Amino acid sequence: MSQQQRLLIGLLCGLVAGAFWGGVFLAPKLLAAFTPLQMTAGRYLCYGLASAALLAPSARRVLGRLTPADWRDLAGLSLLGNIVYYVCLAISVQIAGVAPASLIIGLLPVTITLVGAKPGEGVALRRLAAPLLLVGAGVVCINVAAFQTAGGVDVGRLVLGLLAAVGALAVWTVYAVWNARRLAGTPRFNSHEWSLLTGVVTGLLSLLLVVPAFWPAFLGGAPHLANAWLLFWAVSLAVALGASVIGNGLWNAASRLLPLSLSGQLIVFETLFALLYGFLHDARWPLPLEAAAIVLMLAGVLWSVHLHRPDERGAH
Repeated sequence: MSQQQRLLIGLLCGLVAGAFWGGVFLAPKLLAAFTPLQMTAGRYLCYGLASAALLAPSARRVLGRLTPADWRDLAGLSLLGNIVYYVCLAISVQIAGVAPASLIIGLLPVTITLVGAKPGEGVALRRLAAPLLLVGAGVVCINVAAFQTAGGVDVGRLVLGLLAAVGALAVWTVYAVWNARRLAGTPRFNSHEWSLLTGVVTGLLSLLLVVPAFWPAFLGGAPHLANAWLLFWAVSLAVALGASVIGNGLWNAASRLLPLSLSGQLIVFETLFALLYGFLHDARWPLPLEAAAIVLMLAGVLWSVHLHRPDERGAH
């Protein structure tokens, strides 16, 4: 496969993964009656079951290749990149809203590039400084917009929501770099197998959340109606299949095809799709600062993609 083909296929995988991941930000809005812990447990129980079912035909062959180090890293990756990340994201969306949460987490292109880039791999950081500054400026715009439109939201709660988004940003940065390095160093598994193994381990870890997440709902308080539970499990299954099974598989493929200095920046598509879904859900157009943030972030990533083109890289 030529460099140009790797770039195009990797970009397409990252784009489609972002379209699926963007729906994750809408789920807490649709399930506002449920707690972040309940949403996390529901999503990853479904993810674990779906992954186990898809892995079943080749389970003996794939599981036979696992080493103790693989199990350890799968557990760490599943905890950080799935469970802790989604709890933080759900808290942020429910308190601060889709736009601030998605655009703070939209700093992932910057943080992953800064943390994960290696000398001699991809494009030098000094050449990516200007595109990364555009992405950072976009995040500044959305933070200003969040406080301008806070309305009746308590400032302390808004700060908590924004801090939760920062927490999600931090843990997923670690996950993305760790996972990309692990994929590169683990040729025993293809991207799809590694994604399903991550799903199975995440499902097992989510069992630890079942009691604290759901037991209080059955002990007292206002119980959810049957229709609410139907919506809960429908959204959980949709997010598990779309974002976790399909989205993660495509992201793993992009991570193998592209250098971290580029693949990390493709996460901006998750942010852009999350904003699109959020604006559609709220039936409104973006505010001026939100629109400016979208333009700045998209411009930064497109600039970075241009710098990663084989002919551009070979010319310097």
